[in-house]
Amino acid sequence: MRKVFLLIPLFTLISCTGESEYSSEPCYFAFQNATFLDETLATAMNPDSRGVFCQISQSFSGGVNYIVFANNQGLSSQQKETAYEQRTNYVIGINNGIIVGYQTLNDTPNGGFAAYDLQCPNCYRKHQSYTNPKFRLSMSSSGIATCSSCGKHYDMNNRGVIQDGEEGDVNLTQYVATTTGPLGYLLVHNR
Repeated sequence: MRKVFLLIPLFTLISCTGESEYSSEPCYFAFQNATFLDETLATAMNPDSRGVFCQISQSFSGGVNYIVFANNQGLSSQQKETAYEQRTNYVIGINNGIIVGYQTLNDTPNGGFAAYDLQCPNCYRKHQSYTNPKFRLSMSSSGIATCSSCGKHYDMNNRGVIQDGEEGDVNLTQYVATTTGPLGYLLVHNR
């Protein structure tokens, strides 16, 4: 009986020392949607549109940098960078891609607004490759992200929890995210 009492404080200590849910991987993206009025991004920054997620990446064409948006409802757009975006020296996740939106199943202190990396965390851990484009996630209209390489599914509506994982698999890489609304400010960064 005495051994049981000694284990209770040990379990309590272990449960309080878990990892932070937010990644320390390099990520910093700040965007003033009041300047651009981008409809695709606005859909994911609207707290009344829970379950709508927007992928954000950067592209380069004709000597010009663009920020590219695509949501899980079929909308897409791109915006030419302004001097503000160029000055912020942003890093859009591990390999040029993040996903933002309001979760339907999880109401966190920031109202359920979440940001995830666009790379499958289990593939890049397994292959020790952070920049392989074949590890990118695709989004379904129901809020499920699927890896194009391993086929694993993640629930973006519930903190990026893996749905069909194996022992040792992890959930989506999550970043700290805040927004002031559809036509406001978006900030995504690591912890």
